[in-house]
Amino acid sequence: MSALQIVFTVLQLLSGLAVTVIVLMQSGKSAGLSGAISGGAETFMSKGKAKTLDAKLAKATKWFALAFVLLTLILNLI
Repeated sequence: MSALQIVFTVLQLLSGLAVTVIVLMQSGKSAGLSGAISGGAETFMSKGKAKTLDAKLAKATKWFALAFVLLTLILNLI
C-alpha cells in the first residue's frame, strides 16, 4: 500500500465519520402531518433559515458526503 493510498484512506475514514456524526446531530423531520403543514409555513416565512443550526448541518452533510464519494472514486482509480 503506497503512502498516497494511506492518506486517501485516512481522509475517507474521517469524512465518513464526519457524515455519520453530522447526520446524527440533525433534528428529526418526522413530526407527522400537522408538523409538516405548520413547519412548511414557518420555513417559508422565516428570513434567517440559512443561519439555523439545522441548515448549517444539512449543508455540512452535503459537502462531507461529496468528499466521501470523491475519495471513494479516487481510491478505486489508484
